[in-house]
Amino acid sequence: MYINKTLTFIGTGIVGFYSQAIYAQGSQENPNIVLILLDDVGYSDFGCYGSEIETPNIDRLAENGIRLRNFYNMARSAPTRGSLMTGLYPHQEGQGALGRVPGYPAYQGYPNNENAFIPEVLRSAGYFSIMTGKWHMGFPQGVTPIKRGFDRSLNAPTGGFYFSTDRDKPAANKKNNNKKNNENSGKKKLYRNDVRIPFNDPSLPKDWYSSYLWTKCGLDFADEAMADGKPFFWYLAFNGAHFPLQAPAETIAKYRGKYKKGWDAIRDARYKKQIELGLFSKDEKLTPRNPKIKAWDELTPEEQDRQDLIMSIYAATVEEIDRNIGLLMKHLEEKEQFDNTLILLLSDNGGNAEGGLYGKCLGKNPGTVGSNIWLGTAWADVANTPYYLYKHHGHEGGCNTPLIVSYPNGIDKKLNGTIDKVNYGHITDIMATQVELTGAEYPEVRDGHKVQPMEGTSLLPMLEGKKINRTKPIIVEHEGNKMLRYGDWKIVQEYTETEWMLYNIKKDPTEMCNLAKENPKKLKELVSLYNSEAKRIGVEPEIKFKVGEWYTPVDKH
Repeated sequence: MYINKTLTFIGTGIVGFYSQAIYAQGSQENPNIVLILLDDVGYSDFGCYGSEIETPNIDRLAENGIRLRNFYNMARSAPTRGSLMTGLYPHQEGQGALGRVPGYPAYQGYPNNENAFIPEVLRSAGYFSIMTGKWHMGFPQGVTPIKRGFDRSLNAPTGGFYFSTDRDKPAANKKNNNKKNNENSGKKKLYRNDVRIPFNDPSLPKDWYSSYLWTKCGLDFADEAMADGKPFFWYLAFNGAHFPLQAPAETIAKYRGKYKKGWDAIRDARYKKQIELGLFSKDEKLTPRNPKIKAWDELTPEEQDRQDLIMSIYAATVEEIDRNIGLLMKHLEEKEQFDNTLILLLSDNGGNAEGGLYGKCLGKNPGTVGSNIWLGTAWADVANTPYYLYKHHGHEGGCNTPLIVSYPNGIDKKLNGTIDKVNYGHITDIMATQVELTGAEYPEVRDGHKVQPMEGTSLLPMLEGKKINRTKPIIVEHEGNKMLRYGDWKIVQEYTETEWMLYNIKKDPTEMCNLAKENPKKLKELVSLYNSEAKRIGVEPEIKFKVGEWYTPVDKH
């Protein structure tokens, strides 16, 4: 049942009024919402964004929906997740960095009380909220799914495992060498509705792999909502493809040998496919390989085999995510709910170079429980094709990752399979989009605490092929790496650099032409805008951070 309703909600410090046709609050016709977040998956790791990895289900979402070429996150896991759930910049909600920086409330390392999480907001529209997967938002500090509005949850506080047979090693300290302490030590923990359960709990699927676990248990929760006639919001946060990379042996075997062509050949092939898909044109150039990385033919055969194995395990991890997204889609179709479900699929940051230049491949049986596989810089270059730099950074390779939007009942069918190059999105937009879609009331107060106004802009106009109403710039700041985008223009300054760079992203999406010297007036305008916005949201410029070995200043590459 549709009704006309005037919505009043807090936007970026301004009260906005929207009159539109929306679903009645709490009715069965209200759209379901599935928000899928991937971990450390790069820009080009889906087939529909250029990859050779088999992702037929993700590709089908894109074929029946819209892809954004530019969607920005906060360049790292926890800051992105906090922004995603609150609609605020991470500094505003307490996660300006990955962990705690003593003495700075904006860097306390977990969400503060001056915000509302998406499920807390959607409750006003009658939603049943579900969370499955990696949480990484202050579980040890008491910020848990159930305490922040979710009705059902199955989560790992920080991720760190893939298989049901995985366990933390017993404590080495004799004082802690007892059964009770061993059970509660380490990071490999699983919680159902905020209560810790063992990996072999009878309520769980037998011999599970994490991507299946998060999906299957989430579907069970969704069935509960549908049986009660309630629309559901499901935050599905896969821990793939974060280290330690692990996947079923048969999936890894499918890819073995395919990556012995080398990173340059694979990256070139992805770029060529991106041109064929229409993501980029031939005039929009591929960035060069990181100069710290050797050419493939400089590696020994043994080194090449090791690199092929690392990338095969990574590819298998991504394919397993896709397989379970297919399970989700099939289930919704069988329940006749797929057409009335908004699915948003994105990643928390760019590809991960933290494993050093050539990654890590430790353990007797790489890819299985007990092994420790990290992607590394060379393959992160491939993951982020055609961009430069990685997770942590303000350049496109660090903070621009895919957004796929599927909503058969809400997207003009003429737009199916299209790529939106006009609009650009930001992680804070997800809250604003759901508020407008559902008619939920964004609160001014939660549990006695004043809630900060939303920062984002609703993406709903793009579902009709229109331009979204973005009036403010977006910024990313992480570990001193900075960027601001405002319209077609973007400025970037990485932590060790002394000068800002200026790019026209519309004409130069891969940041190959620094226009700072040619257009000093525009540069000065945007730097001033960045400084005022950074101060407003609580960025502390004097904090010192480490610089990863993968990083080469852009003006030197």
